Amino acid sequence: MPTWRTTLTAAGISGTRLRDDHTHAARRVLRREPAPYLALRLLAAPPLVPWLSAGLAFMNLVDDVAETGTPAARAANLAALTERVEAALKTGDSPDPVLRAYAHAVDSRSLPAHWISRFLEGAATAEAGFDGFAAEEDFQGYLDAYAWPGVLIFTGLQYQGGPDAEQAAGWRRFVDAAQRVDFLADLAGDLADGRLCIPRARLDEHAVTRADLEQARDTPAVRALLAAETGRARTALDATEGILDLVDPGLRPVTETMVELMAHQLTAVERAGVGALRRDVGYGLVAPVRILLRAARRRRRP
Repeated sequence: MPTWRTTLTAAGISGTRLRDDHTHAARRVLRREPAPYLALRLLAAPPLVPWLSAGLAFMNLVDDVAETGTPAARAANLAALTERVEAALKTGDSPDPVLRAYAHAVDSRSLPAHWISRFLEGAATAEAGFDGFAAEEDFQGYLDAYAWPGVLIFTGLQYQGGPDAEQAAGWRRFVDAAQRVDFLADLAGDLADGRLCIPRARLDEHAVTRADLEQARDTPAVRALLAAETGRARTALDATEGILDLVDPGLRPVTETMVELMAHQLTAVERAGVGALRRDVGYGLVAPVRILLRAARRRRRP
């Protein structure tokens, strides 16, 4: 793995302040999401790493603001953040090194601004005001408003000029699967925080109440609901097949690893059954390390 200094140079990032900004953004990702950061550093082509780490740092920054505080505080803080982002993208400058790094990445890679504005709008509406989904259509609306642009504001930086329609559609399928798996893996924690991420219509279909889920009742109806939800997630995961053909060659090992990790986590949720209502289902330690090492070996092969 090349040093960070070498990685910055490979991306053409020069100047002390700019290199410091990108370093600050990368450290923020490392602190908050060490697994994705290590996957980027170990598996991605070095010229892509600073752009994607800056994008991931920006996405995490917006997520954190959208999920912190009262609804009124979230709305006010997101409005203020949106102003700072718009100023940074316009001028290339900001008091925040993460925004400076991201503005530089967007400008260097020519990412279309509509993905960023769409993500910020979704953060202020679909995420900050989240109160669950009535039906599948609401879940799909959440993906379109927030989760899909949230992925493209950083993965889109792999493409000079941004993703084309086919590439963007491929990432839409990816985020559909990723969000389903994430919601299922975090069921216990979300319910404890007052968030129900399974559409209410599907609870009604199985004659399951929210209280059944909150109290982790092991009933045939609850088991059937969870089996149906993991089945939908498995179908969505299968639909991501072919995404590697739409990814920059320098990011294919990372994307392949992400899909493997999703499949591993979904299998763990399936095995947990009703236990997923009692405790969040993590990746564990052994499997992610094994998957990363296997990917690293594949990357080294000529």
